[in-house]
Amino acid sequence: MRGLLACAMLVAVTSAASAQVSDDVVRIGVLTDLSSWGRDNSGPGSVEAAKMAVEEFGPTVLGKPIEIISADHQMKTDVGVQVVRGWFDNGKVDAVVDIPNSGIAIAVHNMVRERNKIALLSGPGASSLTDELCSPNTVHFSYDTYALSKVTASAVINEGGKSWFFVTADYAFGQQLEKDATRFINERGGKVVGSVRHPTNTADFSSFALQAQSSKADVVAFANAGQDTDNAIKQSGEFGLVQGGQKLVGLLMFDTDVHAIGLKAAQGTYMTTASYWNMDEATRAWSKKFFARTNVMPTMIQTGVYGSVLHYLKAIKGAGTDDPAKVMAKMRELPIEDVFVHGGKLGEDGRVIRTMYLAKVKSPEQSKEPWDYLEIVKTVNGEDAYRPVSESKCPLLKK
Repeated sequence: MRGLLACAMLVAVTSAASAQVSDDVVRIGVLTDLSSWGRDNSGPGSVEAAKMAVEEFGPTVLGKPIEIISADHQMKTDVGVQVVRGWFDNGKVDAVVDIPNSGIAIAVHNMVRERNKIALLSGPGASSLTDELCSPNTVHFSYDTYALSKVTASAVINEGGKSWFFVTADYAFGQQLEKDATRFINERGGKVVGSVRHPTNTADFSSFALQAQSSKADVVAFANAGQDTDNAIKQSGEFGLVQGGQKLVGLLMFDTDVHAIGLKAAQGTYMTTASYWNMDEATRAWSKKFFARTNVMPTMIQTGVYGSVLHYLKAIKGAGTDDPAKVMAKMRELPIEDVFVHGGKLGEDGRVIRTMYLAKVKSPEQSKEPWDYLEIVKTVNGEDAYRPVSESKCPLLKK
């Protein structure tokens, strides 16, 4: 009996010793846009999505509390870097989440690697994050420019959209999106006949819309995001591009963009998404809870924040520690399962391989209820959407 008791005590002590959490708290920082042009697509909704992940998982992991904090990077790289440096130096933050804006995300992604923390990225799109810039400490969860371009360009060209004109945001994300899309357009026998670049947070797109119209391209593609996309598509509608026979493509669009633009102006626009609120009973139920807290339906950035935080917490539990290397290894080992992702997989390059969806914006007549905006026209397996290992420049992958 004494032997059994001693053995049980030894197991308990060993388990307690192996279950280690730095600073006795798992602290997650949501770095997002709370005040600029990406606020609606991420912002307060991303913070709520992170909190919903914690509520679903439970208030503690390995017996330690989980805390969500947040900050506004204001779409400024220096501000974002300063916030994260403070979090790491003084705030005891273990993981940084979201980070809409690829330029800011790249800077933080490099800092995370240097400080041996973890980045859970759902906001940025630059595919370079898991290509030549890949890091063992970063998870790119929701989408990237490679997948958006490949899925959308392939489908639109198959429908006869052979010639393309780009309206592109002049920063890392927009440039990467145009570059990736151009590749798939050329590979499928299409042609880029012109492009124009604009500064972010632009209010007047009239000159860009006129240039796109005068190009007579079959397709006008918007390689931008947030309010820039909203304004560009609205003003293109005012200049009659669709009525003149041109197709509009939002290479990065969200439900909230369609809501802002309105179905009348956005109808017929193609977009690719990693999630949609109205897919099944589970997504509808989760999204209605989210709506009750935010008054909007979730974007794929926000569902990505939820999913990445949930997977991170599961990995800490599975690893028995919040040590970054062990947690990242467990995140790669465990299949990704949540309300919006089924059978997802985290690769060595940090890219999450998950199903993507090609959608078309409904007409006002097709919409049957509030936020019923998208028709899912094609489901694409992750292996067919994302960059294959054979094309990767990531040094973490064995060639």
